[in-house]
Amino acid sequence: MNQQVTYLETGSQDPFYNLAFEEYVLAHRREGEYLLLWQNDNTIVIGQNQNAEAEINRAFVEEHGIHVVRRTTGGGAVYHDLGNLNYSFITGAGDAERLTMERFTQPVVNALRALGLEAEASGRNDILVEGRKVSGTAQRLLHGRILHHGTLLFDADPGMVAGALRVDPEKFRSKSAKSVRSRIGNIRDFLHTDMDLPAFWTYLKTALAGDGLVTGALSEEELRAVEDLKRDKYDTWDWNFGRSPQYDMANKRYWSGGSLEIRAAVKDGLLTAVTFYGDFLSRRPLDELTEALQGCAFRREDVDAVLARYALRDYFGEITRDEVLETMFHVHG
Repeated sequence: MNQQVTYLETGSQDPFYNLAFEEYVLAHRREGEYLLLWQNDNTIVIGQNQNAEAEINRAFVEEHGIHVVRRTTGGGAVYHDLGNLNYSFITGAGDAERLTMERFTQPVVNALRALGLEAEASGRNDILVEGRKVSGTAQRLLHGRILHHGTLLFDADPGMVAGALRVDPEKFRSKSAKSVRSRIGNIRDFLHTDMDLPAFWTYLKTALAGDGLVTGALSEEELRAVEDLKRDKYDTWDWNFGRSPQYDMANKRYWSGGSLEIRAAVKDGLLTAVTFYGDFLSRRPLDELTEALQGCAFRREDVDAVLARYALRDYFGEITRDEVLETMFHVHG
């Protein structure tokens, strides 16, 4: 990234505010390239399409006062504390069909390698150092703009990471999933010359933005809009937990592109509601697709005809149309 990059900080460790800030910039700053570095204090961030209660260890979360917030990108649940540093790239999407994770993960990999770490991009959306996961990433498309963000485990508390998240045992048993959750590692443990997180923050800002770094800020009016978005969306039960409609059928499958669970309500042979859960790497909200399926006959060929109208890669990542249909209509014996 050699062109001008506007660098923004949220000035907050509040996860509800930080995600509202990020979304505001994506939706309203329509030109140029942006880099955000930010931190959440003691938070589980769940993927847009995940069932929150299935991902968290509720008793542990309540005992330790851990926030739970849903982001607008796909992928799986992650734990954030002040040993994490999160980054967001926001820029023009260009040709959406040619979008790759590598466009954004490679600068991060290069920054880690410049510190002497054996870093590499791996799997669907991970960055590894010496075989241990130090970063997970996700993307979202909106009106020709793209948000790519990730979390960097720098000096996180592994006990909190392990305790806060509920691990699905099927992920380990599934034959179709290419990889189970990688063992995690902290970047600081791999450094040849120690640095603390503020020093790493300063280093990363320069490493990712290059010579084109320009420090920016949101106006007072924009900051008020961020507060409104936090209040009306991110800091609500409905957004974070209230996405589980009553259903008549529920099937779950594990594919190489991630887990997929489908819950549907059916009345008089027609779909009245359908919800897709999983850690697949969607780049768009599934609302448009789920609305299109309402009123559709609950038959494979009818659902297939609806799915065929959409670029499913944006909605389900590497999960294919056939796999969606197989998940919905295959009944285990």
